Amino acid sequence: MNSTADSPLDPDLARRLKRTADGLVPAVAQQYDTGEVLMLGWMDDEALHRTLTTGRCTYWSRSRQEYWVKGDTSGHVQHVKSVALDCDGDTLLVKVDQVGAACHTGTRTCFDADVLLGEGT
Repeated sequence: MNSTADSPLDPDLARRLKRTADGLVPAVAQQYDTGEVLMLGWMDDEALHRTLTTGRCTYWSRSRQEYWVKGDTSGHVQHVKSVALDCDGDTLLVKVDQVGAACHTGTRTCFDADVLLGEGT
């Protein structure tokens, strides 16, 4: 994973990112037209660069230690509509047009199975 010095990102953007010790930034994927929160993934500078330049979400898999493009194996593609950095520089909001399920379990969102407080509790 990249340090700021060898980042493929614009230097101003690379300097603004606040990464974890592993060089990652959480990326929240949200359906662009409904506001539905779909999933959380992790991006390093290269994954963010790929996301910004290809229009498809690329994440870093912490378990497999490799890049993965959402939908390459499942067909459940995320077409990027916009990417925003939060005020602290430590979280990305990626607005997407989700094709099919966002969750690896096959559900639309990763946040509908275990509601702790609110609707359905």
